[in-house]
Amino acid sequence: MSCVVAVEPVLPENVYAQETVTDVVGPLVAPDPARTALLRRLHAGAGVEHRHLVLPLEEYAGLHSLGATNAVFVREGVLLAERACRRALAAAGLRPEDVDHVFATSVTGIAAPSLDVLLAERLGLRSDVRRTPSFGLGCAGGAGGLARVHDHLLGRPRDVSLLVSVELCSLTLQHGDDSPANMVASGLFGDGAAAAVVVGAMHPLALAPPGGTPGDRAGRRRTATVVDTRSRLYPGTTDALGWEVRDTGFAIVLSAGLPGLLRAHLLADVKGLLAEHDLTPVEVPTWVVHAGGPRVIDAVRDALGLTEDAVRESRASLACSGNLSSASVLDVLARTLASADAPSGSPAVLMAFGPGVSCELVLLHLEGR
Repeated sequence: MSCVVAVEPVLPENVYAQETVTDVVGPLVAPDPARTALLRRLHAGAGVEHRHLVLPLEEYAGLHSLGATNAVFVREGVLLAERACRRALAAAGLRPEDVDHVFATSVTGIAAPSLDVLLAERLGLRSDVRRTPSFGLGCAGGAGGLARVHDHLLGRPRDVSLLVSVELCSLTLQHGDDSPANMVASGLFGDGAAAAVVVGAMHPLALAPPGGTPGDRAGRRRTATVVDTRSRLYPGTTDALGWEVRDTGFAIVLSAGLPGLLRAHLLADVKGLLAEHDLTPVEVPTWVVHAGGPRVIDAVRDALGLTEDAVRESRASLACSGNLSSASVLDVLARTLASADAPSGSPAVLMAFGPGVSCELVLLHLEGR
């Protein structure tokens, strides 16, 4: 097992009401007034109240090429990721030189040297730090990253891993593309980063997490033990979700059939994971669901027979900042750890979905409080 001892999301300082974003972005995406009216309806139904953007809103009119947007991604993304990492390490009571392994995930920009290298230099990580850069997991990257960090720590149970996600979704805006997918994306996705500190089972923090000792439950922050993970690829769905890479940047590929896919398959996948631990969905009090959009959250709720209260943190994350892609489920996890009142040791299931179409599931036990 491994232990998540700190999760810290960070958001850019440029924050706008959804209506303000729509007023500025609408004419850029859909200049035809008839299409702009449809865009406004799609934005209003996205379940998003505010979004945090890496650039001031007025600067997006001048971004037209992959080169220009990716330069912003590298410059600003590493700064946002650094903030998240420093906060997570401080919350865990650790120093950068304590980190043995970094897993970095993003799907909204590319860099070589990769972001983990740039972070290592800025944070002051050791020169022998192990690195796992990831591109392509998409919105599943936060859950898939946590699963792969867990795999690493099973073999190195004394290590400290740093999982970091940075997604600047606003930089993928496609001017003049009034396709339904681009109009939905322009109203749904936001910018943000998140970092999680995860330690192996033999690390001192796994035995006595920050804030107290194992016998001092009242004084401890809530942590989460990773018990098991599952990955699933749904055949025949490679054209349902992802990017079309253009000279103008990353253009969204987004099928309207994704919620139906989750309704058809998710329950069996979750049952399969839980059955190996003598659990059923009704015995799981806490669900950490990627805030993929209102229809995705609805599909998860309906497929698993959950109450609306079970997905309230996902709705709150979506309303506050939009879909943060791979950082989204980490933001929901941070909210859950801060507010959940489930008893110590109770199970939780974390999940996210990405290109493939893929599903990443993580079984957790909540600890503390």
